[in-house]
Amino acid sequence: MANISQQRFVTPDGIHIVADVGGRPGGPSVILLHGGGQTRHSWAGAMRRLVDDGYFVMNYDARGHGESDWSPAGDYSLPALASDLLSIAATIEGRKALVGASMGGMTSFYAIGSSGGHVADALVMVDIVLRPAPAGADKIRRFMTSHPDGFASLAEAADAVAAYNPDRPRPADPSGLRRNLRLREDGRLYWHWDPRLMDVSPSAEPPSFTQALEQVSGAVRVPTLLVRGEHSNIVDDEGVADMRRRVPQLEVHDVAGAGHMVAGDRNDAFNKGVLSFLNRHFPVR
Repeated sequence: MANISQQRFVTPDGIHIVADVGGRPGGPSVILLHGGGQTRHSWAGAMRRLVDDGYFVMNYDARGHGESDWSPAGDYSLPALASDLLSIAATIEGRKALVGASMGGMTSFYAIGSSGGHVADALVMVDIVLRPAPAGADKIRRFMTSHPDGFASLAEAADAVAAYNPDRPRPADPSGLRRNLRLREDGRLYWHWDPRLMDVSPSAEPPSFTQALEQVSGAVRVPTLLVRGEHSNIVDDEGVADMRRRVPQLEVHDVAGAGHMVAGDRNDAFNKGVLSFLNRHFPVR
């Protein structure tokens, strides 16, 4: 069983970042970056599996999400997110792999491509390409900007999630959703992320950092895996073909029965695909 502890970091602009860490320091390390509107808890199953397989794992809440600070200036730009990642990665010695979902994948890709130095030895992008499908991106934006007045109950929040993702079986007990919500003084529950995230132009989620990512794509030369959900409305064949042209070393792993939230939809299949890639390109031994 993985032994997980909590650690805190301070970014160059003073944002306090909360992370879960596990595994043996000094070994090959994996940094997990969640998607926009999520928290580090979305990686819980994958983190335990990676630690059990011998990796040192760092899994953090991005600025404006979960237990990490919100940016006083509302800065959720791609350079800011990448700067946070680079400052955290600098605290880890040895070889590193980055695994990022959606916003986290874009952050990882941009950090590797724009830094001018060596950032990571392998990259996994979870259901995100440089040119996301517009219809899927619009659906995410509509969901993330809905319910600005929060929810009266946990069940009401669960109803909203079920309406957004009707293909995923609704859990009998919605209590796990509580980690993604904050109880405010008005007695209502609100999503556990800063709504100003959606005010950034281009915004971090839904993915619209296309131009910046394309500009740095030529510098991303590390082994790269795209994990795509079979029913993804974000990653289509056109987006995959475009990314193959820009990142010729790209490998693609399709997860049957999964949508955009690949790790949550089919965690075992997701873990199998990621670990197969890491064992080939970023082995523990």
